[in-house]
Amino acid sequence: MIRVTAPTEGRNPRTLDLDLLSTRDLLATLNAEDATVPGAVAGVLDALAGVVDRAVATLSAGGAVHYFGAGTSGRLGCLDAAEIPPTYGVPPTWFQAHLAGGPDAMWRAVENAEDDYEAGAAEARASVRPGDVLIGIAASGRTPYVLGALSTPGCFTVLICSNPAATARVDVLVAPDTGPEPVTGSTRMKAATAQKLILNAFSTATMVRLGRVYSNLMVDVSATNAKLRGRRLSLLMEATGVAEPVAAAALADADGELKVALVTLLAGVTTAQARAALLTSEDQVRKALVLLTP
Repeated sequence: MIRVTAPTEGRNPRTLDLDLLSTRDLLATLNAEDATVPGAVAGVLDALAGVVDRAVATLSAGGAVHYFGAGTSGRLGCLDAAEIPPTYGVPPTWFQAHLAGGPDAMWRAVENAEDDYEAGAAEARASVRPGDVLIGIAASGRTPYVLGALSTPGCFTVLICSNPAATARVDVLVAPDTGPEPVTGSTRMKAATAQKLILNAFSTATMVRLGRVYSNLMVDVSATNAKLRGRRLSLLMEATGVAEPVAAAALADADGELKVALVTLLAGVTTAQARAALLTSEDQVRKALVLLTP
């Protein structure tokens, strides 16, 4: 038995007697607690910015980002990693998620798995390469599986938790102080909301810095179904201001490559010229446009 000492384990004085509230008042109380989370996350943006810059450098050099977590924390890492490739057209190896208890733990709790320090260390040794970014996600900041992974030498280590006093030895601590949960110790609530906000911001900012976004448009989206093919056409029309027939023709000429069609229309060049400019400019639209500007 371990008694965890962390802010997330405290009793919240604002939510006493939840069970006596009306349903509407209960929901309002939970919502008020949720509203405190973005402010807590705002307090760690300086630390998170450094992680983004390191991830950009790592991915540019052929490395990877790894998420390690257990329970809700680990599932949120899996969710973020799964959504990056189709949204931004990157290889699935760029963001890799590791969940205590393995894939089955995604669907049902494997509670004892989080206590296995050596399992986390072994998983990291088997998958993390020198120079990779290793991000541990743990509400309390002391989950053994996560700490085991973070013990891996030769990589850049980050801990995302809701315990500013966490003592893990990492390169960067990202620890918003979300305080005690509405239901004592239920870190699937505010702590998890903070983790979701941080992971969303981290991976999105990393993709923006790598040129996977033009303005605020996801120009590398994988058009793997009818909805996404329609979105690709809409994105091209939005970015260029051309009518649908013109955008559709540009996409056809570019073999469905949105960035090529986008540069073709914005720079007024041929498809071949647009493709060559993107190749020279690390596949970044802004850089390609600069190359093609007289």
